[in-house]
Amino acid sequence: MKRFEFLSLMAVSALSALLPAAAQAQSFPTKPIRLIVPYAPGGATDIIGRAAAAELSKTLGQPVNVENRPGAGGNLGAEQVARSTPDGYTLLVSPSSLHGITPFLYNKLTYDPNKDLAPVIVLGSFANVLVVNPEVKANSVKELIALIKSQPGKYTYASSGNGSTIHMSGEMFRSMLNLEITHVPYKGSAPALTDLIGGQVNLMFDNIPSAINQIRAGKLRALATTGPTRSSSLPDLPTMIESGLPGYVSTAWFGIAAPAGTPKEIIAKLNAEGQKAVKSPDFVKRMNEQGYDVVGGTAEQMGSMIQDEVRRWGPVVKASGAKID
Repeated sequence: MKRFEFLSLMAVSALSALLPAAAQAQSFPTKPIRLIVPYAPGGATDIIGRAAAAELSKTLGQPVNVENRPGAGGNLGAEQVARSTPDGYTLLVSPSSLHGITPFLYNKLTYDPNKDLAPVIVLGSFANVLVVNPEVKANSVKELIALIKSQPGKYTYASSGNGSTIHMSGEMFRSMLNLEITHVPYKGSAPALTDLIGGQVNLMFDNIPSAINQIRAGKLRALATTGPTRSSSLPDLPTMIESGLPGYVSTAWFGIAAPAGTPKEIIAKLNAEGQKAVKSPDFVKRMNEQGYDVVGGTAEQMGSMIQDEVRRWGPVVKASGAKID
């Protein structure tokens, strides 16, 4: 065989190998998509996941059905997606904590969230908010600290689950001030808030979107937000830094991830349609009202944000000494 003929044959073979993937991406999706939320209904992950699913159903032309799979600090649902067929039909609403906190917190993970999941797009971000049950006799962070120190071991802080930014926000607060306060994990923000309102626990660093309606209704007292600057949705609240804790910053974001090995053409298609979804006026309005900042961006940018989370939270988790088997 002449060299020219050999090279031509190789080129045709290579092109033929790409055609099935390209054709698959072009026709994708041809059936409903499952969007797994790894926490209970009603929390911040669920809120943004359902809003994104509604918009993606329009842009993709197929139903995007939300399924809540809470448990093990988000790992139950995340691992289910990581072990799914990498064809784009099973996706995860992936919180930043899963990537930046979970790998350092859990001793016996049976999957790697940063190797077994592929980034698709970041949907939105926000800070947390420190809220207390109205019966707690503190109207500021300073007063809360004094109250906790006056009765060591009495007070409890709730979280949406071990390893969440809500958990680590509380852990950062505890460790920075050497407070004797007990962590009580729940399977999502909604059940944690229910017990906080009922007085079974005393305080919580909740995501702004899941707590904001309870704050507005007077069922919870908000003391401070955890971002580097004040939140546009709660502008009257000081930040933790303004409240006397220099260096205290805790923010979170939520993206969509697919199983590792999902064809890059399908990732690109999901990202392109995701860009349309997060830019839709309905999505932007709904998210801003709930306290989210819409993000968007490429899959590669989400990958860079994941690495930022690893660098940011790894030292915090290690310094806290927190570990989960």
